[in-house]
Amino acid sequence: MIPSDSCPPPARQGACVWFTGLSGAGKSTTAEALTAFLQERGCQVTLLDGDAARARLSGDLGFSREDRDANVLRIGRAASEVVWDGGVAVCATISPYARTRETVRHMIGAHRFVEVYVNTPLEVCEARDPKGLYARARRGEIADFTGIDDPYETPACPDVELETALHSAQDNALTVLEALRARGLVG
Repeated sequence: MIPSDSCPPPARQGACVWFTGLSGAGKSTTAEALTAFLQERGCQVTLLDGDAARARLSGDLGFSREDRDANVLRIGRAASEVVWDGGVAVCATISPYARTRETVRHMIGAHRFVEVYVNTPLEVCEARDPKGLYARARRGEIADFTGIDDPYETPACPDVELETALHSAQDNALTVLEALRARGLVG
């Protein structure tokens, strides 16, 4: 395991873009657009989408608070490996708890971690709900659903805040790309 305060060789600087927000907020759509923009610029990019990562990394976990934290930490460990190798990890996961997101920030290194809060009103997320999860949670078929009967802890000071109800995924991805450039994490 790589020590949390280690840095990759200076010739290869990695970064992690961590999209957080409610289910249906637009994290994955914006992360996919950012991934495409970064690949066009020749960056080595790994997209770790919450649903896919849960299936591959955390199939043994449920949805208790402890299991959600374990899932987020597993995604964080995978992202830290990408960053260590000089790549860009683009992570799109609800990651509802502030303390766990901070743990991931320290695992990766604060200077290489860009927290992106996808700020989308709950009613917009519910209207978008392609999987019908909010409706099932409202009917009591899903317990401890983030935003309904389990909290989502809004980031106090995200590095970037996006409003997907007002801007397209491409425009939001460009906003994140500009933040990465401003911090010297991509050219």
